[in-house]
Amino acid sequence: MSKYEMVIFWSETDGAFVVEVPELPGCMADGSNYQEAVANAELVIQEWIDTAKEDGRSIPEPKGRLIYA
Repeated sequence: MSKYEMVIFWSETDGAFVVEVPELPGCMADGSNYQEAVANAELVIQEWIDTAKEDGRSIPEPKGRLIYA
């Protein structure tokens, strides 16, 4: 299980739950229900990390709960 914060919301436009991972730029997933969206996000997070490693990019450390203004 990932330690990165996930922002999960329902999108009427997409008709799906959408998950954003703010600490990993461009990392998003969706699903027809909450559990599916989170499971898909876990897969995408791992793929994001694997791709970053292959490309020699740095991987941000999970910071836990982010605070927004």
